[in-house]
Amino acid sequence: MGPALFACLMIALTHAPLGIEVVKRGIIFIDLAIAQIAGLGIIISSILFDEPSALVVQSVALLLAVIAGSFFHKMESVAKDNLEAIIGVSFVLAASVILLVLAGSTHGGEDLTHLLGGQVLFVTWDHVVGHGLIYISILVIWFSYPKVRSGLSFYLIFALALTSSVQLVGVYLVFSSLILPALAAFNTSRPHLIAWACGIFSVIIGMLVSIVLDYPSGPVMVVSFVLVTVGYVTGRKILASRRII
Repeated sequence: MGPALFACLMIALTHAPLGIEVVKRGIIFIDLAIAQIAGLGIIISSILFDEPSALVVQSVALLLAVIAGSFFHKMESVAKDNLEAIIGVSFVLAASVILLVLAGSTHGGEDLTHLLGGQVLFVTWDHVVGHGLIYISILVIWFSYPKVRSGLSFYLIFALALTSSVQLVGVYLVFSSLILPALAAFNTSRPHLIAWACGIFSVIIGMLVSIVLDYPSGPVMVVSFVLVTVGYVTGRKILASRRII
């Protein structure tokens, strides 16, 4: 469980600031779309290559994610009012292409389940080290050079982060760990601290419940992210109504 827990904590810490920026921009479904497109790259690499290496999978998935990010950046300038709709259509298109690609595969259903729900418990320390270097680089760049949070660089960093995350935990947990802590931190004085705390708390609770009940860790953690976010927001509103905070 050690590698799985460590990987999920890394993802929670990295996704929190990215999610805050996504919520601020109002493009909530961009993470879902790019994660799905990166997932398409994972599926394609497994079909084109016989037992592809981690580097090949990462390269193909990242290539598609970067193309998607560049496309969304372009749409931001030429069709800003319809950007969210374009992002949604891109997600549906990528999901449909994945279904078509897997239609003839004997393991198609299993591959799709792994892509969406993830295989958290199959994460190894090698995965943690390899992807951890990417997450550390993203956080250093994000906080050291604020200019990367705008323009094309934002979409490229986003594509890089999600390409790693979707391989480790699946599309659903990628979306949950990006958006839910950011929603909990919305309109607060210390958004990053709150988002990080909610993310870490959600991961630990989800992992413990998964172990105790012997349920799949990915879906359990998605539920955990939802409950922690709802609990925090509800508690904050109750305390605010009583003028305690």
